[in-house]
Amino acid sequence: MKRLTLALSGLAFALANAVSAAELVMVEETSCHWCDRWNEEIGVVYHKTEEGKRAPLRRVDISDPIPKDLTFKSRANYTPTFILIEDGKEFGRIEGYPGEDFFWPMLGQLLDNLPEGAASGS
Repeated sequence: MKRLTLALSGLAFALANAVSAAELVMVEETSCHWCDRWNEEIGVVYHKTEEGKRAPLRRVDISDPIPKDLTFKSRANYTPTFILIEDGKEFGRIEGYPGEDFFWPMLGQLLDNLPEGAASGS
């Protein structure tokens, strides 16, 4: 029992300290048809995908200020805009939602171009 408790404590510590360097920021707004379509086609499964594990989703409303912990190369002008963040800074973006047949390859290309070791969850 003591070993199990120690193992669980170690696992909890590791999970608490595992920080993903990458995240996918979705800049959206209420009543955005393309945001709704993305939510229906991809949003429901994104967190379960390899891409979602490499770059967890974070949502930001376009009318809100850019969160202080993020640096965008420029303000998003369209919704949705997907901004791949690496260590708090913009690494790349997808403006608009071109449909799932194009979104996944575009996101895959951005993720593949991340520096070695990025988005590893460590």
